[in-house]
Amino acid sequence: MTSLMLQEALSAAECVALQLSNDTERYAELGRKLRSTNFHSAVTVARGSSDHASSYLAYLIMARMGRLVTSLPMSLITLYKSPLTTRDTLAVSISQSGQSPDVVEPIRYFRDGGATTVALVNDVTSPLAQTAEWAMPLHAGKEQSVAATKSFITSLVAGARLVAEWQNDAELKDGIAALPDALGAACQADWSAAIEVLAPARNIMVVGRGISFPVALESALKFKETSALQAEAFSGAEIKHGPMALIEDGYPLLIFATRGPAQAGLVALADEMRGRGARVLLAAPADIASRDLTLPTAAIPDLDPIAAIQAFYVMAAKLSKARGLDPDRPRHLSKVTKTN
Repeated sequence: MTSLMLQEALSAAECVALQLSNDTERYAELGRKLRSTNFHSAVTVARGSSDHASSYLAYLIMARMGRLVTSLPMSLITLYKSPLTTRDTLAVSISQSGQSPDVVEPIRYFRDGGATTVALVNDVTSPLAQTAEWAMPLHAGKEQSVAATKSFITSLVAGARLVAEWQNDAELKDGIAALPDALGAACQADWSAAIEVLAPARNIMVVGRGISFPVALESALKFKETSALQAEAFSGAEIKHGPMALIEDGYPLLIFATRGPAQAGLVALADEMRGRGARVLLAAPADIASRDLTLPTAAIPDLDPIAAIQAFYVMAAKLSKARGLDPDRPRHLSKVTKTN
């Protein structure tokens, strides 16, 4: 029987199409607001998969808008009651449920302090949506599997839409409009070679850099959640600063080499790690001859991570089954986590 995780992952293209058909003027209005406001910095407020989506959004904001972005340690507000300066700041929270107090309270704090607050949230009736000045629905629909898939992908798309409207960039907007087709194609990617390697594995290192690093973070989390596989994510620039000591014969590495300035270094890293005995799974576009897994692409490189995670999710749901597990019922986990 097909898992809910796989069903929901395969529905992501439809969810993205629904999102793109809604709130067009609302995003345009938000873009005008952002362009007319002099932000000195931005913060993201999120946990788990949503924090990985926030890392992608942060990369786009820093690379395209030139604003520094910090992932907020929420305990500074919820536990330590630190007096943070919030004026002239953009605060963006990403959440599927919008329920956790340690996500809601910082957004309230920043809004009360004069910041511009945005919530990219799936539940528009949630406390988070009610607290933020700008609540932007993900339109992922109800997600029943504990492991987030379609809500993560729609979070990436919502973040890209925010930046596209802020920058008023026609190429990025057109690329986003083409994402449903790109996601549909990504669902057909054959990553069975990864299942053969990882079904008996005990651990794995997941590697990305730059725009692909958030995908590495998310993939490592899903390996842990759905396959009980000890997984760590590292930037390709960090491997030689210590993690390489873990490499031994047969040690599995999944490397996401999406298009862009970091790709050549990641491909070279894959070759080097093979020479050190690692069992490398290089996920790269079709024009990279040394690839082990064909990485689907989007209309422009900045959107490639969205297609990449779509292909990964399909494989991850099947891997969980191959390891004798149920991806819809990870041990000790629940769909909504509330922390302070």
